[in-house]
Amino acid sequence: MGRKRSTQILMIMIAFILFLSGCNFNSTESSSEETTETEGEAGQVLNISATADIPTLDSTKAHDGIAFTVLNNVNEGLYRQDENNEPIEALVTEHTESEDQIVHTFTLRDSNWSNGDPVTAQDFEYAWKRVMKDVSPYNFMFVTAGIKNAEAIMNEEMDAEDLGVKAIDEKTLEVTLEAANPLFQSLLTFPTFLPQNQKFVEEQGDQYALEAENILFNGPFTLVDWTHEQGWKYEKNEDYWDAESVQLDAINAYVVKDPAAGINLYETNKVDRIVLSSEAVDQNKDDENFETILEPEIIFLRFNHNHPVLGNKNIRQAVNMAIDKESLTDVILKNGSTALNGVVPKGFFNSPSGEDFRDLNGDFNTGTVEEAQALWETGLEETGATEVTVSINIADSEDHKKVAEYIQAQLEDNLPGFKLDIKAVPFAQRLEIEKAIDYDLSLSSWGPDYSDPMTYLDMWLEGGSANRMDYSNAELEELVASARTETDLEARYQMLLDIEKILLEEDAAIVPLYQEGAAVLMRSKIKDLLVHPTGASFSYKWVTIEE
Repeated sequence: MGRKRSTQILMIMIAFILFLSGCNFNSTESSSEETTETEGEAGQVLNISATADIPTLDSTKAHDGIAFTVLNNVNEGLYRQDENNEPIEALVTEHTESEDQIVHTFTLRDSNWSNGDPVTAQDFEYAWKRVMKDVSPYNFMFVTAGIKNAEAIMNEEMDAEDLGVKAIDEKTLEVTLEAANPLFQSLLTFPTFLPQNQKFVEEQGDQYALEAENILFNGPFTLVDWTHEQGWKYEKNEDYWDAESVQLDAINAYVVKDPAAGINLYETNKVDRIVLSSEAVDQNKDDENFETILEPEIIFLRFNHNHPVLGNKNIRQAVNMAIDKESLTDVILKNGSTALNGVVPKGFFNSPSGEDFRDLNGDFNTGTVEEAQALWETGLEETGATEVTVSINIADSEDHKKVAEYIQAQLEDNLPGFKLDIKAVPFAQRLEIEKAIDYDLSLSSWGPDYSDPMTYLDMWLEGGSANRMDYSNAELEELVASARTETDLEARYQMLLDIEKILLEEDAAIVPLYQEGAAVLMRSKIKDLLVHPTGASFSYKWVTIEE
């Protein structure tokens, strides 16, 4: 068994070396004291791994953390996040607002796209209206931001051209809101609010942003190589308006789905930062570069609410209670993840009085295996079923396979007559299957887009792009709408608590599994790598390599 595993790792390493050669990731320059450990590549170079390929780099269509991270580093919007995850001016030199805080006017600095065209206010107007016209997966962000007519456009009551954004001239952008919104400026750091060059997008047609040569850049880095399912390479954008702040010359990102291969790449100095699998935690936890991080990302099970059995609340509650989440995190994962029995994670957001959301709302749908079995029997009687065979849609990463196998064992052992098949597909395909609601169960993840509990709560609106399971509840819809305009912070927070209660206590609509942790090895020479809890996960703009 050990010999077979070694052979697999050797083959992965050989493929990796061929990949380096084929993508020309290594220059022929000789190394120096400032060279990264990657053989032959001189200068300030960061080497990282990713668990999946980039699905798309079209900012109007992107809906995953990998794409958001790349977009955050090769493009620039009005604002970006700083080291405290607060919005700082990016392409904005001046931001004024009307007395009622409804009309916002932005003055843009001089900056260019990678083809030499200037970045203009029209680029923002075009991209934002394209989000609404093409029914972007993240068009709800424009409703959350409160931009005028966004909700009416989503409801097909108005056209995308009616969105409250207008280029006054090349350097002046005017945005009109429905009402004052304290979240507005922070939301503008999100990649869906990036600009696009209309002429270039239309020239590329349906190939736009599917390859490195089919996208323009205006951020700290450009993308010079992108070999699908293998990796991509960033290089410093010398024409970036703030190029003097960028110290890295290049970043090599490698798609590494096998955690064992990732460790080998780290140990042989091919990558500088890796996220460890649960098997690798014990043997690496004493490394001086080891750390665990509790993240605000949640892992949960979606149900297809149209399924004749899974559409039953008692069945869904039974599935929830039949899974020992503590053993999943403490024995299987061992990476700092913690069991979760709510949709808003712990430590993410406090009430106006300073109490944690999770502490205030407590745990939902907890119970014994015996209680789960009683609910299961009731659900079977209500649906007329005697046994249930369903499948679970998962991404083909090692950790997700391991979680799915654990869930499979728990449900088949604890719920008589339950059979679960595992269908592992590439990450991008998993998302497409979810969007089509072409699944029974789906192992999903969600990270916050902005710093407010609503980022976990309004995704369940009927027909919303993040719903992906045909779930609906009229009372939840009303509470979300009320919370968006409520200016009394205490009253609004109570509404947010109540929304979660409807989702989980009243409907048991999903199964929260755990709040994700990450066990990380990162070389101490990597300085000022910003890890953001919302939106794009990483900012490389300020990273330096100190040998």
